[in-house]
Amino acid sequence: MALDDPHARPCEPPGADGPGTGPAAADSPPFAGDEVLPCGRLLSRVWEQARDAAPAADPHTVSCPHCGEAVEGLATVSAATRALCAEAPGLHALADRVMNIVRAEVRLGRLLPLADPDRDLRISESAAARVLRQAGDTVPGVRVATCRLVPEGEGTDVRVTMTLAAALDGPLPDRVRQVRRSVLHSAVQDLGLAVTAVDITVTDVLEPEPLLPPGGGPS
Repeated sequence: MALDDPHARPCEPPGADGPGTGPAAADSPPFAGDEVLPCGRLLSRVWEQARDAAPAADPHTVSCPHCGEAVEGLATVSAATRALCAEAPGLHALADRVMNIVRAEVRLGRLLPLADPDRDLRISESAAARVLRQAGDTVPGVRVATCRLVPEGEGTDVRVTMTLAAALDGPLPDRVRQVRRSVLHSAVQDLGLAVTAVDITVTDVLEPEPLLPPGGGPS
């Protein structure tokens, strides 16, 4: 589904001449506060692909749930903005506010239930993933690449899926177990999430960190 160009002024057709178009604008950030989705893609890049109606050309966009949610949300607000402009062409400021609010909500991702008795507390997936990536990175010889959290069933259970790069200066299974323990501890103690499992896939290899000579200083 093609979306409106986010650079176009509200109530103008995408691609109309005006500020923010042309070769010079191509090198500027798509919009202020651009964010990275949990999969590593820029939200603005996902917008551009959806706007050009070419997401199928990118296998990542087709298979990635984060990109899919972003495209769905942006398509909805694009249609709503077009309808708003058709009814009241002069409401430029209101259209801008709608777009800014939805962009912020898309960056938050889905809301996950916390394991509280009343089941009325939520945390955004992007915020929880950031905390759990940091927990994984505390394990020496590991760098977490992606982290996804998915609710399981109708309760408060959540499943975590991670990809990471790891050094091979020690047994890889031991290192993965350390990451899983660190992530589970952080999920429970820091966030209050009821995590049922932490699925970890090693997708890259890190160079081992150099050993410091006796005394801790450079040789």
